[in-house]
Amino acid sequence: MQTSQRPQMSGSVHGLYNQPMQQVEQYYAPYHVFKNSSNNSRSSGTQFSFQAQNEQFFTLDSSPATDYVAYDSPPALSVSSNKIPFSPQCSQSYMTGNLCDSPFSGCSVVDDGDLRHVLRELENKLLGPESDTDDSSNYSFNDVVSNPSSLTRWNRVLNVAPTLNLKELLDACAEAVSDADISTAEVLMNVLEQRVSVSGEPMERLGAYVLEGLRARVLSSGSIIYKKLKCKEPTSSELMSYMQVISNMCPYYKFASMSANVVIREAMMNENRIHIIDFQIAQGSQWMFLFHDLARRLGGPPFVRITGVDDSQSAYARGGGLQLVGEMLAEVAESCGVPFEFHGAALSGCEVQLENLRVRKGEALAVNFPFMLHHMPDESVSTINHRDRLLRLVKSLSPKIVTLVEQESNTNTTPFLPRFRETLDYYTAMFESIDAAHPRDDKQRISAEEHCVARDVVNIIACEGADRVERHELLGKWRLRLMMAGFTPCPLSPSVGETIKDMLLEYSPNYRFAESEGALYLGWKNRALATSSAWR
Repeated sequence: MQTSQRPQMSGSVHGLYNQPMQQVEQYYAPYHVFKNSSNNSRSSGTQFSFQAQNEQFFTLDSSPATDYVAYDSPPALSVSSNKIPFSPQCSQSYMTGNLCDSPFSGCSVVDDGDLRHVLRELENKLLGPESDTDDSSNYSFNDVVSNPSSLTRWNRVLNVAPTLNLKELLDACAEAVSDADISTAEVLMNVLEQRVSVSGEPMERLGAYVLEGLRARVLSSGSIIYKKLKCKEPTSSELMSYMQVISNMCPYYKFASMSANVVIREAMMNENRIHIIDFQIAQGSQWMFLFHDLARRLGGPPFVRITGVDDSQSAYARGGGLQLVGEMLAEVAESCGVPFEFHGAALSGCEVQLENLRVRKGEALAVNFPFMLHHMPDESVSTINHRDRLLRLVKSLSPKIVTLVEQESNTNTTPFLPRFRETLDYYTAMFESIDAAHPRDDKQRISAEEHCVARDVVNIIACEGADRVERHELLGKWRLRLMMAGFTPCPLSPSVGETIKDMLLEYSPNYRFAESEGALYLGWKNRALATSSAWR
């Protein structure tokens, strides 16, 4: 990137372009940080005032009575009634047929009236009050800057763009890219380079990675550049350290593991033989805590068998294969007095077949999907539709309980521009939450964001088709998929919510937790970032 007075990205993000690599795996790290949107009228996502059917959205501060319990951290707020959570902010959806029921506010499409108002202001800034646009209903930013009649107009763009809000500038650049107006996009990218910084404010840091995603899309529609993305590869121990930094700063991973553990423990309360299939076992640390809980069970602990599914990227992060996970878990289980057996299935979810899971009669089965299913291609990518195929396969095993934790974001089949806005909004909330925990110039934080988040952002923005592996869906869509596969929702007990509420006491009070229609929502301020639900 070009040099500027602001701390720049040349040592980190811009290095993404300049080194070759063999192949980027389907996802960078065995755990993922969530993607979503901020509280801005131009955003397109689920936000922390809860989202209702048909993607109408609501805020924690102005809420009609509802059938849910919402929590801050602390204290807890309880409201009950028969209506959908919270008051609507916008109701139009850019993804028809997608039921969205988050209890957090948001907007799944840019409000046309607000957008035209913003773009009208941009026109006035860029062209002056003498500009005349007759049809505001067809107005867009590119009407201002495309096909300039003279260098004077380009000079106006360059002179005015640095004064624009960074989020609006990113959005305008994305609109130019969407319209294939490459000349305009290049001008705006040059301005953006002077505005972003990996050690700046949350939007400046996010903007650094978003800019790389836009540039990758312009250069090659995403696929070629994304495959060449090369952050300087950390050693396995370094990558684990980066992931631990994110885990310590933010409660997202703990939300996933703790909610699933409570659900599984309660479902298996009277079972003597338990089989857990974990479809993204990573380091296996989640199950260490379950062993301690089971060891205290009246009548003694059950026999526990775990099948850990994981791919080669997680092996890289661990510094070894699944046998390391099995050995570690065996040691913990022995110390707790829990009879234990481990089976490793070193393959991706798309490769999993019935024989890989080694299901046995007489064992109560629990299946765990932690931030994993959104990597599975669906019918929009492949006729095989691995996403629904795997759900049907799991249902055929007659599990006693299935736990699902996913990012609450809408990026799967969404067209580029609304997907861009959704991503910008989601990650704004996520970067703000990281900012609250670590200083902005903290090198560990910078490295953690780069190695654990940057590739996800670039993949969502730059890539299409099979090359885009970050394909999130809202809980409403997951609910439809699971029910079509034959599952029914399993209401969560109050102890699950209490466990998460207690966990959040260790973090910023800006984290919010809510319960709606049997599912748990975790978010930052008014933006939902993750959901946890149970099925049988």
